[in-house]
Amino acid sequence: MMNVRPSEARGHANHGWLDSHHTFSFASYFDPENMGFRSLRVINEDRVQSGEGFDTHPHRDMEIITYPLSGAIAHRDSTGGQGLLRAGEVQRMTAGTGVMHSEMNGSNEDVHFLQIWIIPDKKGLKPEYEQKFFPEKDRQGRWRVVASPDARDGSLTVHQDVILNSTLLSPGEKAEYTLPKGRHAWVQIARGTGTLNGVALKAGDGVAVTDESSLVLTASEPLEALLFDLA
Repeated sequence: MMNVRPSEARGHANHGWLDSHHTFSFASYFDPENMGFRSLRVINEDRVQSGEGFDTHPHRDMEIITYPLSGAIAHRDSTGGQGLLRAGEVQRMTAGTGVMHSEMNGSNEDVHFLQIWIIPDKKGLKPEYEQKFFPEKDRQGRWRVVASPDARDGSLTVHQDVILNSTLLSPGEKAEYTLPKGRHAWVQIARGTGTLNGVALKAGDGVAVTDESSLVLTASEPLEALLFDLA
């Protein structure tokens, strides 16, 4: 079974310096029918103007993944983690017992990224930060694991039974994924258009998947997507 969450159905907030679309309930956008999916709590698609960003603010008991699509994000947090995050890189921060961090536009253009929150498998974890680069060639035409509970294949470590995969597809190219029995998936289209098991999708669309053993994502134009394999 596949349930499409269309891009245009998402919550939207435009603060001038920040243009944000919320797949699930977030901040002033509340939708009791869309509070998350399994342990996946937040997918925000953010565009931040040059020279702007999120000043230092707190988080706790959440796995936060930042996935840039264009531009650069300057990150700094109270664990000592800091760096410039660009497209192709993925960052994971465990907020745990509490962390302060800031994310600023570190480029001369708008920065476009996905901010993802995952509910951790336990509260009170020690705060952590890591960032890794995943080359396009490793994601082209296939699903590449970028985050997992056991850091498989050099992925980031996330404290939850979630396997996050990324793919890049050229027109006509496809990526196939076998979903083990009893598992669920969320597929998020970051850019481009295509089909998932024949269902047409566009940028910003998300799909909740249950009781499907095989997923085939096919691009009709250059496409970038994420697949969350969830307990």
